[in-house]
Amino acid sequence: MRVLLLTPALPYPTHQGGALRNFGILKGLAERGHAVTLISFHHNGAPPDVLRDLCERIEIVAPPPRSKLHRVRDLLLTMQPDLARRLESFAFRDRLRDLLRTETFDLIQFEGLEMAIYLSMTRELQPRAKLIYDAHNAEHALQAVIARVETRTLPALYSRVQAGRIARFERLITQSADAVIAVSDEDAAALRPWRTDNTIFMLPNGIFADDYAQTRSVLQLTGAPIVFTGKMDYRPNVDAMLWFADAILPRVRAQRPDARLYIVGQQPHAQIAALRALDAIEVTGWVADVQPFLHAANVYIAPLRMGSGTRLKILEAMAAGCAVVGTSAAVAGLNAETRAALIIADDALAFADAVIAL
Repeated sequence: MRVLLLTPALPYPTHQGGALRNFGILKGLAERGHAVTLISFHHNGAPPDVLRDLCERIEIVAPPPRSKLHRVRDLLLTMQPDLARRLESFAFRDRLRDLLRTETFDLIQFEGLEMAIYLSMTRELQPRAKLIYDAHNAEHALQAVIARVETRTLPALYSRVQAGRIARFERLITQSADAVIAVSDEDAAALRPWRTDNTIFMLPNGIFADDYAQTRSVLQLTGAPIVFTGKMDYRPNVDAMLWFADAILPRVRAQRPDARLYIVGQQPHAQIAALRALDAIEVTGWVADVQPFLHAANVYIAPLRMGSGTRLKILEAMAAGCAVVGTSAAVAGLNAETRAALIIADDALAFADAVIAL
């Protein structure tokens, strides 16, 4: 088949969960002999050679600027969810239009809800292609959980507004695509009521586990290292680290004064950056490779209180041999064998006790 993939960023390097999934899909398609064209947002520079080797053609467009003022304006003056406007780009539409007018595809796949804004235009230009929506999260369910966790706060009010708007947009995309892929049974169940047929399929997240068996460089961390990895302006990750730093880490350090938290990931939110002022916490910001941190960890933590989909960060940690403590929200979507290989704890005391024990 001739396949077109639309991704919110180049799927390599694989520095976050979405990229891990997108790269795995791209690699799998290419290795099975399909001709893959990739169109993505990318800040600067040429695509890496590993993508060039897998793709027949790559098109890149600079990400659109989107300020807080733009977000507030859309919140007040439109009924569209923020997610539907995040990657709205005239330049991307022009590039995609040119591509669809000069190339013919059998299958066109939209990776994540923010890329599905281009589905209707694609349908008009290539009516014979099968259009697939790959739902990296059940986004309306994620916003509803955020609103429940962040009670009596301005972000909670924002999430309640967004949850309704996202649900309407997500329903439209789910019904408009020829088929929908979900990353877990839970997400599939959340999306299935919007389809009149049975064309919601489950394709679980995964990683190339052998890549994590040995680290490419040795890292010596001070104290008894507790490690968390992720994109650190993502609200579930921010909430997880603020909760752990406030409610759990002090309990751990009461028993293990040498315990030290390493928050590893790009674009730390201002609330996360402020944690650098605490002696027991190190916020790294962007790192070229998370594997040395995983191999240096005494314990890997996933104290998420909100989310949907599945957490590839847990799979990465387990593949690197980490002992893992996670919440029920963090392990949602993982199979029974995976859950059996880690400790699940949902309140601060139980989570702290599990970290101390490990």
